[in-house]
Amino acid sequence: MVENAVSPDPDLVRALRALSNPMRLQLLLWLREPERHFSAEGAIADPAEVGICVTHIRAKAGLAQSTVSAYMAELERAGLVRATRVGKWTHYKRDEQRIAELVGTLGRTL
Repeated sequence: MVENAVSPDPDLVRALRALSNPMRLQLLLWLREPERHFSAEGAIADPAEVGICVTHIRAKAGLAQSTVSAYMAELERAGLVRATRVGKWTHYKRDEQRIAELVGTLGRTL
């Protein structure tokens, strides 16, 4: 019998689930240093301010647009990235504050 069992933070569980997929983790790692991993050529918005367009993420990952969109949506639901629309294109940027909060929660939880 478990005494004083505490349920895990649902936001933390959602983030860990999103990161359990190696490709989603890779996408998040690339977005940590967008200037290093993505060419600024052809960008319609500032990668540092707005984020990286799904088209550029798709090209680097070598995956179908729908797969990349689904992966990024999962990372967004987990609070790890933020999406910004620029015209008809969606750009993604890491949510550094939220990631730091989740890391802190993980440290306190484990």
